[in-house]
Amino acid sequence: MPSWNSTARASRELRRDLAPATAWEHVAAGAVLVDVRTEGEWAHIGVPDISSLNTEPIFIQWNLSNGSNNPDFLEQLQAAVPAEKPLVLLCRSGVRSIAAAEAATAAGYTAYNVLEGFEGQPDRFGDRVLNGWKNRNLPWR
Repeated sequence: MPSWNSTARASRELRRDLAPATAWEHVAAGAVLVDVRTEGEWAHIGVPDISSLNTEPIFIQWNLSNGSNNPDFLEQLQAAVPAEKPLVLLCRSGVRSIAAAEAATAAGYTAYNVLEGFEGQPDRFGDRVLNGWKNRNLPWR
């Protein structure tokens, strides 16, 4: 049985991480942005606005609103995006999108995780103002 360290190392090899600005560059070059947050997050926090690139994000929940994993994630992803298209996966803080990127990679996609996510890490007061897609002034609505 592999040790935790070898499992973590293999996991990192399956996934590529991108800073938000680099994620934008990948989407501009033709990668598909997949927002894996919940419907509530899309509605109340905002979404990336990539319309200036003549494309729109794909919205597929990694976790459902009740917190359980979306059992249809890969099926929904495969229905929405051909396997030959590279993916840039985004969640709120860059944590859920790690698991989504690893699952997509295991399913045959080239998948990138957006570090910091859409809103970034919370500051010492719990406010998400430090980093992330929004706080790095990438387009959103």
